[in-house]
Amino acid sequence: MNLALHCQKVSHGFGRKRVLHEVDLQVPHGQFLSLVGPSGCGKSTLLRAILGTHLPNAGVTRIWRAGDPAGTVVEGPGRDRGIVYQHYSLYPFFTALENVAIGLMLDQTSLPYRWLQWPRWRRLRRQHLAEAEAMLVRVKLGDALHLYPQEMSGGMRQRVALAQALVMKPAIILLDEPFGALDEATREDLQKLLLGLHDENAATARGGSTPAYTLIIVTHELNEALIVGDRVVGLSQYWAWKSEGHPSCPGATIIYDQPAPIFKAEQARELERFIKQREEIRRVVFNPAAAFERSEHLAPRGGTRP
Repeated sequence: MNLALHCQKVSHGFGRKRVLHEVDLQVPHGQFLSLVGPSGCGKSTLLRAILGTHLPNAGVTRIWRAGDPAGTVVEGPGRDRGIVYQHYSLYPFFTALENVAIGLMLDQTSLPYRWLQWPRWRRLRRQHLAEAEAMLVRVKLGDALHLYPQEMSGGMRQRVALAQALVMKPAIILLDEPFGALDEATREDLQKLLLGLHDENAATARGGSTPAYTLIIVTHELNEALIVGDRVVGLSQYWAWKSEGHPSCPGATIIYDQPAPIFKAEQARELERFIKQREEIRRVVFNPAAAFERSEHLAPRGGTRP
């Protein structure tokens, strides 16, 4: 398996409160994984562990860029991971173009370089702006390059935030409830945008190359999880921890991991295709009385397709 991410027995807690217990997750390059679970189960905590801003108490997380056989152990934030939050992390005094280009500037230059190597910096700046413009065109904001965040709609701002992440070409992109504050029509438009990236992945894989985009999207909306993701992972505190000899719940763990239907960007929503799976997820992941064994609803090879 050509992995982009491996969380190996990741556990975390805050004081006496145990949040995550032995989370083991493998994500191959090109996969779009939807992470779902009850409120308070640690979805965002797991994302922060992968991002490197809040390292877990136990376990190891490793990231692989395409073509890197060794990978990198996560010990802090790095440019091999990008994140898009529900609330747009844009600079209000920068245009859309400048907001997307700033990550490239901070990654590739320093303040002394920009002061002392002005001719080189000016050439590099033009390159950064060109890359940022190309990415904004890809997310259908070619007409909004010079707008400031306060001049854009919520959906436009979220497209800029996604372009910020994509332009850095990370090994994996994390999306934490990215569309939760948007209206239904705007949410559907952005879901189609992600499905377009998935289509690009499929075309790249057919050509024999490693797909460019690997995503983990945290969402509370099961329809969205099944539309956007080609794999759904359920993280839950409702599992049979007593059968493993724990006196109290040691934290949420993965109790559901299955492939999801694959939609194309141009397809109309065919919700009947996944009604049964949606109900299964509710029964297994969200039901406090269920208490299934950890391995009971895990697909072979971690939910990946053969």
